[in-house]
Amino acid sequence: MRVREWGAFVLLGLIWGSSFLWIKIAVAEIGPFMLVALRLLFGLLGLSVIMLFRRQAIPRERRTLLAFLVMGGFNTALPFTLISWGETQIDSALASILNGTVPLFTIVIAHFWLQDEKINLPRSAGLVAGFIGVLILVARDLDPDQLLHASLLGQLAVLAAAASYAWAATFARRHLRGQPPLVQSLMVVLSADVLMWVATPIFERPVQFPALPITWLALAWLGLLGSCTAYLLYFYLIETWGPTRATLVTYVFPVVGVLLGVVFLNEVADWRLVLGSALVVGGIGMVNVRVRRRQTVASAAVD
Repeated sequence: MRVREWGAFVLLGLIWGSSFLWIKIAVAEIGPFMLVALRLLFGLLGLSVIMLFRRQAIPRERRTLLAFLVMGGFNTALPFTLISWGETQIDSALASILNGTVPLFTIVIAHFWLQDEKINLPRSAGLVAGFIGVLILVARDLDPDQLLHASLLGQLAVLAAAASYAWAATFARRHLRGQPPLVQSLMVVLSADVLMWVATPIFERPVQFPALPITWLALAWLGLLGSCTAYLLYFYLIETWGPTRATLVTYVFPVVGVLLGVVFLNEVADWRLVLGSALVVGGIGMVNVRVRRRQTVASAAVD
């Protein structure tokens, strides 16, 4: 099971790690609201096909359905739109740094909301080390002059998205625990897409559908992989690991981006790649070692 969980974590990091690039491509032609609405539509189609084969029951309790609606808004519709709009104002490298604050928000929110997610020194040190690694990794892609003149509203939008992700991950752990990842993914994406198709004609006029093949490719990728597959992995990790450890996946994004640049774009693997990646991996390890130790002690006590 541990191998399965780590495999899900790494795969999720690989999928979401390139999302900022595809968002940047799509938002060059269409607005952020239409981008999110179409992206979620692709994701919903993929999840619906899986649901037909798995035949899992959809909950009918009013409280659970309301929780899915809340998740659709704060875990998907709102942060997806904020990040997409934010990338019209700032570079994707800066966006990935700001998005890396998700675990930092999560540890604070979860500390006050969940009994099994309390702040401790190893966990805090791991989160800080990982975030420093993110800063180092992305530093080479940031122009200091552009950083000084970057849109404040664009930065605040991505930070708000990070806070929304953190709150929603904690909310899911508290109110949707025990729900299968497929059911969570389908209901959250469905709720979010309904909200987006209502909001798009209100906030984006005229409504513009994409015409370029590269934009449709970006939307299909973001939907089928970045929303459908990624959400199955993400809700699985929230259920098994908890919100703080699951949101550590945002630290993996810059590592993936830099490695892709080295492999496919012949970029130079300098000291930032080595040091930044080491801090990210070390930070993730520090957060998880403490949990494993507690689990080992608990198992020994039961035996």
